[in-house]
Amino acid sequence: MADHTAESIKSLEGFKIAWIEEAQSLSAHNLSLLRPTIRAANSEIWASWNPRRKVDAIDEFLRQQRPDGAIVVEANWRDNPWFPDVLERERLTDLSLYPDRYDHVWEGGYAKAFEGAYFSAGLAQARAEGRIGVLSADPLLPIRAFVDIGGAGARADAFAMWIVQFVGQDIRVLDYYEAVGQTLGVHAAWLRQHGYQNAVVQLPHDGVVANNLTGKRYVDHFTEAGFNCAAPLTNQGAGAATMRIEAVRRLLPKCHFNEATTEAGLAALGYYHEKRDESRNIGLGPSHDWASHAADAFGLMAIAYEEPSHSRAFNRPLRYRTVSVV
Repeated sequence: MADHTAESIKSLEGFKIAWIEEAQSLSAHNLSLLRPTIRAANSEIWASWNPRRKVDAIDEFLRQQRPDGAIVVEANWRDNPWFPDVLERERLTDLSLYPDRYDHVWEGGYAKAFEGAYFSAGLAQARAEGRIGVLSADPLLPIRAFVDIGGAGARADAFAMWIVQFVGQDIRVLDYYEAVGQTLGVHAAWLRQHGYQNAVVQLPHDGVVANNLTGKRYVDHFTEAGFNCAAPLTNQGAGAATMRIEAVRRLLPKCHFNEATTEAGLAALGYYHEKRDESRNIGLGPSHDWASHAADAFGLMAIAYEEPSHSRAFNRPLRYRTVSVV
């Protein structure tokens, strides 16, 4: 399918059955090309795959939308009457030694962490400790939005944003937002629609870079939209990505996630990994892919975070009003 175009796929017309193996890799574009070409009287489209992400095209189409006439069967190792002892030993080995990948490899769960990912161990610990679940905002404390700036156009980098509260020693991660090729007005509207209109927006260093077309900076646009913006962080220069990674690793034990609204962001954090030169067995730094924008925005939060005991107001003496009782 990767080699087909809208024109070349017409040559498949007349075929009655299509079987898509490893269908989790099929793009939404290729699926949209295949379906009307194959679909005719008494035709069938089969797909087999190990679930990877809810947003994968085949998973979204057959498991999330479930169109009329679709038959979806979940089959697993326990449904195999010829499941051999050697595979059973392999399964138990993964369950014992690699619990972060077991559910995806053996039970058909979505991939929660990429093997060797920077934050896989921290996220597995958070899940084991019950820090990924149901969470609500503290109405008395400020809400912060940490942003990784994207671009315009369908092929641009994603705009990513985490909604966070610092509550004592805990970091409450309340929500995650990501969009590609959208204007700032769309991002601002999402904040308002979800009750974050009073959020303090924290931008990275390029938040003060002027737009070539408008001449305005991102911080100017957010301010004019009515949002309170913190001073954008300065450029950390060489090694900035490594600094963000280490800052996140240090803070993950403090983090609590509202799973329902941060699922996509958690998937990105779990996948964010090092690019490697396999021939020389050396690391080449973080891989720049779909997961890196969420990771960069989360890393911005970790860099901007200040321990409560280090803030100027932490040890401020409390002054109580004297009330006389008659």
